[in-house]
Amino acid sequence: MPGQHLPADHSRGDTNTLGGYAAVHARPPAFEGTDGLSYSVEIVVAPTGRADAPFGAYLLFVQWARIGASTPSGHLETDFLAESDSEEEARALVGAYALSQVRGALHALIDARHGGTPIRKWYEAMQDEDTA
Repeated sequence: MPGQHLPADHSRGDTNTLGGYAAVHARPPAFEGTDGLSYSVEIVVAPTGRADAPFGAYLLFVQWARIGASTPSGHLETDFLAESDSEEEARALVGAYALSQVRGALHALIDARHGGTPIRKWYEAMQDEDTA
């Protein structure tokens, strides 16, 4: 149900990890990117095409529109961060990532998308007198 608030259940995991946060809060974590946009993150498991480790897990960051925050406006994704012989293990390996590692991966993807050019946050740009 949209807009439903569920209380956190801290018995379900460590909120400092990606998988633990999602389990405790029953929703994916969200971050502000270095570009000033909001992103939520999910673990995706997909075939690797390799017999020795047929499943790989990676991070999918959904970028949300600045206006109308319930509208996705793009995405970023990492390469495989873990590979395994089972979907569950691949997901668990990436789920054990600290939220700081996940945030770092997001910022690296944003930097790569923008060619390493420093990115100003929207509120910094709004303070610029030359911005109309």
